Amino acid sequence: MGTAREYTTDQIRNVAVLGHGGSGKTTLIDALCFTAGTARRRGNVDDGHALTLTTPEEADHKISMQLTPAYAEWMDAKINLLDTPGYLDFTGDAVAAVRVADAAVIVVSAVGGVEVGTEKVWEYCEARGLPRMFFVSMLDKEHADFNAVYREIKERLSPKALPVEIPIGSGDGFRGIINLFSERAHIYQPGTQTGEYDEADIPDELKAQFDPWEQELQETIATSDETLLERYLEGETISRDEAIEAMARAVARGDVIPVFCGSARLSYGMRALLRKIVELFPHPGEIGPVRARDGEREMELFPNGDSPFSALVFKTSAEPHVGELSYFRLYSGTAVSGMEAYNPGRGGSEKLNHLSVPLGKERIEVQRLHAGDIGVMAKFKDTHTNDTLTAPGREVQLEAIAFPRPDIAVALKGVTRGDEDKLGEVLHKLSEEDPTLTSEFNAELHQTIARGLGELHLDVHIERMKRKYGVSVVTEQPRIAYRETITRQAEGQGRFKKQSGGRGQFGDCWIRLRPIGPGEGYSFQDSIKGGVIPGKYLPSIDRGIQEAASKGILAGYPVVDFAAECYDGSYHTVDSSDIAFKVAGSMAFQAVAEKAGPVLLEPVMEVKVTTPDEYVGDIMGDLTGRRGKVQGMDPDGGRTVITARVPEAELYKYAATLRSMTQGRAHHSRRFAAYEQVPHTEAEKIIAARKAEKDA
Repeated sequence: MGTAREYTTDQIRNVAVLGHGGSGKTTLIDALCFTAGTARRRGNVDDGHALTLTTPEEADHKISMQLTPAYAEWMDAKINLLDTPGYLDFTGDAVAAVRVADAAVIVVSAVGGVEVGTEKVWEYCEARGLPRMFFVSMLDKEHADFNAVYREIKERLSPKALPVEIPIGSGDGFRGIINLFSERAHIYQPGTQTGEYDEADIPDELKAQFDPWEQELQETIATSDETLLERYLEGETISRDEAIEAMARAVARGDVIPVFCGSARLSYGMRALLRKIVELFPHPGEIGPVRARDGEREMELFPNGDSPFSALVFKTSAEPHVGELSYFRLYSGTAVSGMEAYNPGRGGSEKLNHLSVPLGKERIEVQRLHAGDIGVMAKFKDTHTNDTLTAPGREVQLEAIAFPRPDIAVALKGVTRGDEDKLGEVLHKLSEEDPTLTSEFNAELHQTIARGLGELHLDVHIERMKRKYGVSVVTEQPRIAYRETITRQAEGQGRFKKQSGGRGQFGDCWIRLRPIGPGEGYSFQDSIKGGVIPGKYLPSIDRGIQEAASKGILAGYPVVDFAAECYDGSYHTVDSSDIAFKVAGSMAFQAVAEKAGPVLLEPVMEVKVTTPDEYVGDIMGDLTGRRGKVQGMDPDGGRTVITARVPEAELYKYAATLRSMTQGRAHHSRRFAAYEQVPHTEAEKIIAARKAEKDA
């Protein structure tokens, strides 16, 4: 496609396109870019291809799974559109998009209405104070209901939502849109690829619906500006240009959230949406300075060409035959193809060779990018997601993206020895692309544990591992890191004596074990009097006790939260040694621990489930069935947050169960809370299983 056009800061709009999975975000971006002429062909998500559906996994599942930028050129402006996944398993990329965007279009299906994903992305926008607009999509679908969806938006998201367009018809009868600004009807020409329409008067049957909404729009605009309000009250007409300017100021302040509508599949409403994005959303220069750090000093970066260059890498993607692609947003200064940049976080320099702008899968080279724009580079040496790039000699670092913490775990094992050998390296590469995927080899469990935001998230990375790197794995349930402890005080002797010709081995100690508080670990006390054991042997007794404790009492799990006291013993001037007293300490622990009421402990997680109210009963019943103890329920605007403590052993694949129980409308998070005693019947099963494992 040659070289891309250069746009100055005031011509740029950075827009995150957000919504629940399946609400039509990817189709909308495809239609906007095709209508604008930036994309050369129309895609179709159902067929597995669209402008921002770029990976085989996305094509197979027919959903967006990662942040993918594209852009539309309209009214002498460049609109950077950030496609985001709607499914909560991939919400890290939605968080990244909100971080680098200046505004958001929230897509709501005219059939599905406000769903859990809509509420989640709304919260992300609220947290960053982004100017927003709604787009009610899929008005051509059966059971589409604009009025019902608008009421839901007002009730569940914001009373500041205000229609700027209303549809003419719905489902098969959807044929046009009334624009409340121009007070004209756009009647679409069926079959046109880019949404051509004829202007007409408002149909008589819609006059009654149009008038109150048009009046509400005029009043809202007037009350947003004192000068306009005076004129409005005196009966003067506010011109379209004045109304647009006043609305843009209100949108930037968050006082008004305009509602648009249409059908991306038919390209109905695309031209109006492109126009309003340019007219109503702020450009990067209007957003003001961004916070950064220069060493310990806080500072502000101004989005103009006079400031030194700085950019944040918000997405990394590794492509076969291309290498790593780094997507970045320029926050100050200009980027020129071929220039040097510095990565203060890693202390290395990078060359901006073949500077490009992203359009789905394509990268179009550009000579220069201005503050506020979004670019992409291939083959940086050592720059990854959340890294800042700046002018050489500066230590400036931009605020990082606060990715959600992955807490759904699965154990991975290579199918072959070769797969197993490559597993750690490949997981590291995938984590660089997606910071919400983490992994580690757990030496205690002897398993490679991968953590993600959900089962689908993990499954997709397993698919990607095979496609990109040729590594096949099987999944296993992560083993549980049980612990053991004692419940009462006991004491006894450990005596080691060995004579095998020549010098022997002798160590003798008496120890007392007692339980201490949860989480306190282990302590050792020397209470020897009269030198019955020389002080130099006490550390060996301590080591012997700790070594024996690490091998367990009941089922071979480490013993925790106990204190050991050595209070008596004896030694031999010739035969005693460090090794003899270490063995004696180990023997003493084994003898005494059995008498100290040993019990099995299991990790218990604090689980927070956010659910629509109608599923509370089912979720509570399921949690109870998992040996969970509900700690509290907090109402949260039509939803309930249930907090419970649930044993980790009962939470494997819980996200999938929760999704099917609530039609995907509930989600959960979890964090380690404490170790608690395993009930006797459960403990017997665990001990028997562990014995069988050892015997095998």
